[in-house]
Amino acid sequence: MVTLYQLEGCPYCELVADRLDELEVDYESVWTEGLHSKRDEVKRVSGQRQVPVIVDDERGVTMPESERILDYLEANYA
Repeated sequence: MVTLYQLEGCPYCELVADRLDELEVDYESVWTEGLHSKRDEVKRVSGQRQVPVIVDDERGVTMPESERILDYLEANYA
């Protein structure tokens, strides 16, 4: 299962979500707090507070940054 940590209105998060949909990857969305300092759950899973972050349990991957995530999705799900 893939989990996407995202923030409403975040264009980078939307890019990742759209690509997951295009690739028909089942994923769960976790909506994060708007305030950077309140994104404790994101920090717990990834070590930082930036979104988007994906967690791919099946492959043991946790990854921030939309460009890296998109490259990862292409390499593993396209």
